[in-house]
Amino acid sequence: MAGRTLVVTNDFPPRTGGIESFVLAVASRLPPGEVVVHTARQPGDREHDAGLAFPVVRDPARLLVPTPAVVARVARTAREHGCDRVWFGAAAPLALMAPALRRAGVRRVVATTHGHETWWASLPVARTALRAVGDRVDVLTALGPWCAARVARPLSARGRSRLQRLVPGVDAEVFRPGAGGGRVRRELGLEGRPVVVCVSRMVARKGQDVLVRALPAVLAREPDAVLLLVGDGPGRRRVERLVRRLGVGSSVVLAGRVPWARTADHYAAGDVFAVPTRTRLLGLEPEALGICYLEAAASGLPVVVGDSGGAPDAVLPGRTGVVVDGRDGAAVADALVGLLRDPARARAWGAEGRRWVSAAWSWEGQVERLRALLDPSVPVPDGPDPALRLPPARRGRRARGQDA
Repeated sequence: MAGRTLVVTNDFPPRTGGIESFVLAVASRLPPGEVVVHTARQPGDREHDAGLAFPVVRDPARLLVPTPAVVARVARTAREHGCDRVWFGAAAPLALMAPALRRAGVRRVVATTHGHETWWASLPVARTALRAVGDRVDVLTALGPWCAARVARPLSARGRSRLQRLVPGVDAEVFRPGAGGGRVRRELGLEGRPVVVCVSRMVARKGQDVLVRALPAVLAREPDAVLLLVGDGPGRRRVERLVRRLGVGSSVVLAGRVPWARTADHYAAGDVFAVPTRTRLLGLEPEALGICYLEAAASGLPVVVGDSGGAPDAVLPGRTGVVVDGRDGAAVADALVGLLRDPARARAWGAEGRRWVSAAWSWEGQVERLRALLDPSVPVPDGPDPALRLPPARRGRRARGQDA
C-alpha cells in the first residue's frame, strides 16, 4: 500500500472519550510508516505523543475547524509527509476541507460519522454542511443501521451511495472472562455477592440514575445484589444524592474513574452488565452504538442495553443480552433480576456474546477494512453497504432531511 494516510481529527488523546479511543486504536494498528496524525494541541500532548510509533503534528489551534488557515496547515502536513489519502476521524465539520486536500495531492478521502453527525442531520444549517461532506468525500462511514439511516437523511444520492459500515473494534485478549475480576471483588468487598456492573461515563444519557432507582426492586428479590458503578462525570453527584435518598448505600459501590489498564478487570468483576441508555434533548442526544456493551460481551457477561439510537446494534437480543426501555426502572429491574436468578442463561448469553464479538468486532478486521476503503487503487464502493440496510431516499421536504 504505497503512500501514507493522514488522520485529521480533533478527537485524540490525551483527551479521553470514545472517539479519541477509536482513532488512537486505529492509528496504532496501522503500520507506523503508513500513518501521520494532524490534530489540535492539548495540555500534556508532548508527553503523550512521545510514546507513539508514528508522527503526530499538533496544530497551533486548540480546536480544528475548516478555516482557511487550518486547511492550509493540514494541506502542508499532507504534502510534507507524502500523504495520498486522508481519514477524518469524525466527519463533521472537518471533512469539508476535502477539496483543498485533493489539491495538495490526496487521492482518497474517507470520513467517519459518530453520534454527533446523527443530530447534525436534524438541524437546518448543520444538515446542509453534512450534505456537503457527503458530496466531497469518497467514502462516508457509519457505525450501524440506525446511525446510517439518520446520517443519510440530508445526503444527496451520491452521498448515500458512498455510505459504508466501519465500527470500533474490541480486543478480546484484553476483555475476557476472569481477567482481574476476582481481585477487584476482593478489593471492593464484593466476594460472594451477585454483581451488576456498569462501566461508563456518568452523564444523564447513560442511565446510572435509572439503575439506582431500579435497585430497591432488585433487592426485594435478590437481597445480596450489589451495583458496581465504574466511571466518573458530571452526573456523579446526582447519583450519589439518589443513593442516599433511597437508602441503598450498602448495595452500591461507586468506583469512580479507573486506569485504562484496569478497566477489563472491573468488567470481569460483574455477573451482569447494564447501561440503560435513553435518548435525550428531543432526540438530539442519542446513543450512537455503545462500545461498552461489546467490551462487556467479550468479558463473558450478558448485557442489558437501553433502547436508544444505535445501542441495540451492539447486542443480539435473546442471545447475548436484552434491550429495555432505559426510562423504565421496572423493566430494568426485571431484566436484571431475570439474569441474576438464572445464572445458566447468563453464562450462555455471555459465552455467545464473546464468540460474536471475537468474530465480528475485532480490531484487525476493522483496520483492514479501513485500509481497503482508503486505498486509491481500489475502486470506490458503488452503492451503500448492504449491512447498513438504508431505507429508501425520502422525497420533497423529508428528502432534505426534515422530519415528518
